[in-house]
Amino acid sequence: MSTEFRSFLELSYEELEELNLRAKDQRKNRVAGDVLQEERLKYLTDTPGIKAVTVLFSDLEGRLHMLDYDKKFLVKSYDNLTFDGSSIRGFTAQRESDLRLAIDWSAFYWTPADVFGSGKVLVFGEVIDKNGEHYSGDLRGVLKDFAKQQFEKNGYTLNAANEIEGFLFDGIDAERTYHQTGTFEYVNQGGYYHSLPGDPLREFIDTTAEVQRAMGFENEKDHPEVAPSQFEINYSYGDVVAAADQIQLYKLICRQVATQMGMTASFLPKPVTGVNGSGMHTNVSITKGGKNLFWDPKGDEKISKLAWSFVDKILTHGNDICLLLNASVNAYRRLDPHFEAPNQIKASATDRGSMIRIPIGNEKSARVEVRSVGPDANPYMVLYSVFKTGLTGQTAKIKNLRQAERYLPDNIYTALENFRGAEWIDEMLGTDVKERYADLKQASADRCPRLLGTIVKPCEVQFHHDVYNQLLWGQF
Repeated sequence: MSTEFRSFLELSYEELEELNLRAKDQRKNRVAGDVLQEERLKYLTDTPGIKAVTVLFSDLEGRLHMLDYDKKFLVKSYDNLTFDGSSIRGFTAQRESDLRLAIDWSAFYWTPADVFGSGKVLVFGEVIDKNGEHYSGDLRGVLKDFAKQQFEKNGYTLNAANEIEGFLFDGIDAERTYHQTGTFEYVNQGGYYHSLPGDPLREFIDTTAEVQRAMGFENEKDHPEVAPSQFEINYSYGDVVAAADQIQLYKLICRQVATQMGMTASFLPKPVTGVNGSGMHTNVSITKGGKNLFWDPKGDEKISKLAWSFVDKILTHGNDICLLLNASVNAYRRLDPHFEAPNQIKASATDRGSMIRIPIGNEKSARVEVRSVGPDANPYMVLYSVFKTGLTGQTAKIKNLRQAERYLPDNIYTALENFRGAEWIDEMLGTDVKERYADLKQASADRCPRLLGTIVKPCEVQFHHDVYNQLLWGQF
C-alpha cells in the first residue's frame, strides 16, 4: 500500500537513544509514578505522529505477549484496560477470567521504525487482579513488589546483568518447522570471537547492537560465541525489574532482526548436540546508598559476608529452584558436563562447571554470577527466585557446602520432583502458582521421552514454551 499520505513518527537512532536514556535515568532515579504518568500522557497527546502504543506483558512461563492500543483510546482508557486471562497459559481459569493491565509508565521505550514499524512506542504493563493487587501469576509484578519492599525496608537496590547467548539459524521460523526438517542450518562456522565483516552472523550482531543502543541498553561488547552461529551481545547493569524487561526486549529485538534478514534467532538452551549450548549467566549484586554491599577487599575472594550468605542460600536451594532456572526439556541437555556445563551445586572463582562463579571484581563490579540459567527461562521468575532465595532462604548444614559433591538434575522429570517437593517453593511462589507452573512443565515433559538420548528430538522443540502455538500443540 502507498505510504504517500502517511506521516507517522520515525525518529533517528540518535534521537531514540537520547529519549530512551533519559527515560532510563528517570527510572533509575525512582521518579514518582504519577509524575511519569502525567509526562507520558502529555507526550502521547501532543505528538501527532504516534498511532498506537504497544503494551507488553509476560505469562507464567515467560512468553512475551503484546497488545496494540490505539493512542487516542489508550490516553482516555489507560486505567481500565481489561483482557481475558483464561486465554493466557498459566493465568486464570475460565470462571475467573477477567484481568486488567496497568501501565508501568517508567518502562516506556521509543523504538526504531525500521524494526518495529512507524508511529509506535512500547510500554510494559502490569497484570492486576480483581482486587486491585498485582496478579500472583504475573512474576513481573511479584518481582517489582519484592524489589520495592527491599528498598523500603533495607535501603537495598537489587541489580542484575544477564549474558544471553543464542543461535542464528538459516530460514524463518526454523524452530517451528524442526519437527518436519529435523535439523538446524548454521549461517556461520567461525566460532568464538571470529566472524568476518559482512558475513550473516556479523551483520545480524551489528544490526541488533544498533537497535539495542537506540533503545538505551548501553551496550558493552558483542561477539560470536564458541559454537558455530552462536552469539552474545552484552549490555550494562540495571535495577532488577529493568534488567528483566531488557531480557525480554533483547530476545524480541534479536528475533525481529533475524526474521527481517530471513533467519531465526533461537534461544533454545541446546538446539544442537555436540557443541556448546546457550546460557543466560545472571550477574547480581546489591547496593545501598550507592555502595556495593557485595564488595569486601578483605573478604574471601574479595566479596562480603552478605555476598557469601547469598551464595550459600542459593546453593542450599539449588535443586528446589532448578526448574525455574532451567525451564524446558531441552535445557537439561545443556547441563551436560562435557561442555563446561554449570551443573555442580558449588561455588568457585575459577571452575566454570560450578553453579555459581565469583568473578574478579572491584568496588564497583563485585558480584555473584549464577551460571546454571537457560536463556529460555522466564527472566522475572529467574531474578525473583535468585534474589528472594539469596536474601531470605535457608542455609543448609552441609559439610563444606560451597564445594560439596552435589549436582543439578540431568532431566526435567527429576527437576519437577524436586520442585513439587520443595517447601521453599511454596513459601516463595505460593501453592497455587507453584502447582500451575509445575502442571505446565509436566504437560510439556510428558510429550517427550524421559531419556534425552544423543539427538535433539522434534518434540522437545515443538512443545517448547517459546516455540509452540495452538497448531503445534495439537499435533501430538
